[in-house]
Amino acid sequence: QVQLVESGGGLVQEGGSLRLSCTASGSISSRYDMGWYRQAPGSQRELVAVSGSFGTINYVDSVKGRFIISRDYAKNAVYLQMNSLKPEDTGVYYCNVVNIRSLGRREEYWGQGTQVTVSS
Repeated sequence: QVQLVESGGGLVQEGGSLRLSCTASGSISSRYDMGWYRQAPGSQRELVAVSGSFGTINYVDSVKGRFIISRDYAKNAVYLQMNSLKPEDTGVYYCNVVNIRSLGRREEYWGQGTQVTVSS
């Protein structure tokens, strides 16, 4: 099992910034992806940004140029720096870890979620 602890959500005005943090502990593989998803009310959960085990990074188009994902491998941590926030960025943000095991087996874990609210 992998445990994820998130922090950093809150209420911010449009144009402001927030930084989310997530630290993983437990049975972490030597290779694992870390990322952030979000879910707005009435919407499906969507990928925001992911940092792959080989250093690849991907963002959803709506946050490109505004959000930055980074990792601290020594701490098993992932961060999401969110700048120029917009009301449509409002939602619950979830940390996600995917352990990549032998023979391509993948184990997925989720944090408890942290609320981000952007007021206009």
